[in-house]
Amino acid sequence: INAEYMGSLYRTKMAGRPQVMVINTVPKKEEGRRVQLDNIFAGKMVADVIRTCLGPRAMLKMLMDPMGTIVMTSDGNAILREINVSHPAAKSLIEIARTQDEEVGDGTTSVIILAGEMLAVATEFMEQEMHPSVVIGGYMKALEDSLELLEKKICVPVDVTNRTQLLNIVATCIGTKTMKKWSDLACNIALDAVQTVVFEENGRKEIDIKRYAKVEKIPGGEVEDSRVLRGVMLNKDVTHPKMRRRIEKPRILLLDCSLEYAKGESQTAIEFTKESDFSRMLEIEEEYIRRVCDDIISLKPDLVFTEKGVSDLAQHFLLKANITAIRRVRKSDNNRIARACGATIVNRTEEIKDTDIGTGAGLFEVRKIGEEFYTFIEDCASPKACTIVLRGASKDVLMEVERNLQDAMHVARNVFMDPRLVPGGGATEMALSVGLSEKSKSVEGVTQWPYRAVSKALEVIPRTLIQNCGGNAIRALTALRAKHASTGNTTWGIDGNSGELADMATLGVWEPYRVKAQTFKTAIETAVMLLRIDAIVSGIKKNKGGAGAGAGPAEGGAPEEKE
Repeated sequence: INAEYMGSLYRTKMAGRPQVMVINTVPKKEEGRRVQLDNIFAGKMVADVIRTCLGPRAMLKMLMDPMGTIVMTSDGNAILREINVSHPAAKSLIEIARTQDEEVGDGTTSVIILAGEMLAVATEFMEQEMHPSVVIGGYMKALEDSLELLEKKICVPVDVTNRTQLLNIVATCIGTKTMKKWSDLACNIALDAVQTVVFEENGRKEIDIKRYAKVEKIPGGEVEDSRVLRGVMLNKDVTHPKMRRRIEKPRILLLDCSLEYAKGESQTAIEFTKESDFSRMLEIEEEYIRRVCDDIISLKPDLVFTEKGVSDLAQHFLLKANITAIRRVRKSDNNRIARACGATIVNRTEEIKDTDIGTGAGLFEVRKIGEEFYTFIEDCASPKACTIVLRGASKDVLMEVERNLQDAMHVARNVFMDPRLVPGGGATEMALSVGLSEKSKSVEGVTQWPYRAVSKALEVIPRTLIQNCGGNAIRALTALRAKHASTGNTTWGIDGNSGELADMATLGVWEPYRVKAQTFKTAIETAVMLLRIDAIVSGIKKNKGGAGAGAGPAEGGAPEEKE
C-alpha cells in the first residue's frame, strides 16, 4: 500500500461512514532492498570508525562530549559510547559493543569489525535480488559449524593453577592496550584481584569483579605505584580528631543504622505544656544515644563503620570508650569491608552479636595522600574483596588505565569460569575460515554462497591486524591462508607488532574461549537481525501548531517533518 493511496484513504469519507485512519501518512517510510543496503552501509561505516583500534599497534581516538570533556582511548566500547548516531541500524550495532563488554568484558572492537564485515559481504546477495531468508539460513548454519569447529578442533584446555600461563593470557589482552608499557604490573594486578574475589559456596563459583574489586583512582605519583590491597580503601577520615588513626588487628563493627536521634522527615511540630517538658525531650534524645552507644560498647569493637550519621554526643561516648567511628560509608563499600574482614552488617544496635564483629583485618590506618584522607583496612587474613589503587600523572591517564585494567580482569575471570583457550593474532579466525571453506563444498543449493561469504568475512581480523601495523595485507594473508591449508597449523596467525606470520603458541598469544565464542555469536546474530529488516518508519515530533504526531496534515501546507 503506497503512501499516496493511504493519504487519499485518510482524507476521504467513504459512503458516509466515519473517517478511519489506517496508517499515519506523515512519518517517512523506506522499504525493500534500499533499506537492507542502507543498513549494510551504516554497519560498514560504524566498523570503519574503530577499525584502526584493533591490535597492539592500535591508534587512539580523541573524543569531546558536549560538556567539553575529552576522552582519549582505543577501547571500542568507550569510543562508540561517546558517538551520537541517528541511523537505527548503526544504533543497533553500537549496542552490541555494550553487550559484549557486559557479557565477557573484552573483544568489543573485534565484534564491531566482524559484524560490519558480515554485513558487507551480504551486499552482493542483496544486489542480486537473493531473498534475505536464504542469506540468513547460510549465516546461521555457518555460525553453528564455526562454534563446533572452535570447540572440537581449535580450543585447548588451560591449568588455572599455573600462574605463568595465566599471566601470558592476560598479557595478550594488555598487549593491545595503552597500558602495554606496564604489562607485567597490569597482569599481576588483574590476576591478583580476580583470585582474591573468587568465592565458592555450595559448589557454585562466583567472581563478581564489578561489586567486590573496586578501582580507586588517585591522581599523582607514577603508574608503577599502583597496587592491589589485601583489603579495602575508602576516601574517608575519622569523625572526631582525637580518635585513633592506626589500629592493629582491629575488631570491626559494620552498621546500617544511624547513631543520632531520629529527626522528622519534613516539618515536625511539638507542643509543650510545661517548661520542664523541653528539658525532658532533650534528656530522652540523650538517653536514646547513650543506649545505642552502650549496645555498641558492650561488644568492645575497636572500629565502627556506619552508612548513616554519627551525632556529636555519640562521638563523645565512643571516644571515651576508645572506639574509632567512620560515618556515611557507601553501601557498596560496606559490603566490601564485610567480605574482606568477615563482619556482618547489622541494622539495629539491639541485635548485635559477637559473631557479627569482623576480626579478619590486620591493620586499620588513615593516611593522607595529596590533600585527601584515605582509610586503609589492610592485611586481611582471607579477603574476598579488594581495592585496586591506581596512581597516574593525570585523570586522562588514570581513566584509560582503568579501562584497560577492567578488560584484563574480565579476561582473567573468563579463564577461571571456563578454562579453555584459543590462539590469538587472527589465527582462530583464519582456521575457521579455512574450515568453513572446506565444509561449504558439502552444502547444497544457493545457501552455499552465503555460507562461503561468512568464511571470507572472518579474514577481516587478520587483514586488519596487518593493515594497522603497515604490513602488506595481500601477501601476508595469502601466505597465512596457505599455511592453514596444511594440517596442524591452526595456531599460526599474525604478529600484531610486525605484520609477519608467527606461531601464536610460540609467542604465547592466547585468548579465552568464552570471549571468542561470544564475539562470533554476537557478530553473526546482529548481521542476521539487520538483514531481516525490510522497512524503516521514522517517527516525527509534534507540529508547531500543536497538533499531535497522530494528526493528519495541517491545512495550508505540509507539517514539519523530522527524522
